[in-house]
Amino acid sequence: MEQIELEKSHYSDHEIRKLEEEEQLKRKKESLYDEDEARGKTVIMAQDLEEKWEQKFLRFRAAPRITDADKSNDRTSLSRKLDSNLMLLVKQKIGNQELWLLPQVEWQPGETLRSTAERAMATFLGDHVQAKVLGNAPYGIYKYKFPRAIRTENNVGAKVFFFKAYLQNSDLSQAELKADYLWVTKKELGDYLKSEYLKKVNRFLLDLFYPPKCYSSALNLWALEEIGAMC
Repeated sequence: MEQIELEKSHYSDHEIRKLEEEEQLKRKKESLYDEDEARGKTVIMAQDLEEKWEQKFLRFRAAPRITDADKSNDRTSLSRKLDSNLMLLVKQKIGNQELWLLPQVEWQPGETLRSTAERAMATFLGDHVQAKVLGNAPYGIYKYKFPRAIRTENNVGAKVFFFKAYLQNSDLSQAELKADYLWVTKKELGDYLKSEYLKKVNRFLLDLFYPPKCYSSALNLWALEEIGAMC
């Protein structure tokens, strides 16, 4: 079966070229080759190319997977953990506490949840970083109650809607992030997020592998919407 598939498969351009050159060499040996066919052409045989490619392959050395940022554990750098997704955390003031969170801003009347997520991205990443929000529906939701000291009769808690975006450029040299920030793996989230919040995030967070150098760092952006009494 494999032989039939091979016989019926189409040749690549390189294979066709190689067959033509073999035919030309055969005709040349038989004194049937027309020298005018190759006149004015720089002749680089397919076999020469294959040998050149083979030598280039033998000289190739893969770049190290462990970077300087890995060695120094610089979690503000995207040049680390090249085989994992990195997620953005920022330090934000909630009440009188400063917490590490996935970026969030408060929902404003007239906005869709996605547009609020995009505003959160612009707020923390600035204009020099491009990222694409995926979909119009949130990936997850987290409800919580405010501390008793700041609750009111009509406003006792909030909903947080999580959106996912992918970083489309990894050069942050021109970027001016607006807050303390970290790029962390899924496993490292537990070093910074509070346990209850982390539990909600882990429900929808997928640590999928993407090709190296794509730096597809997932930004899980929040849209914050005030809600009334919660059960």
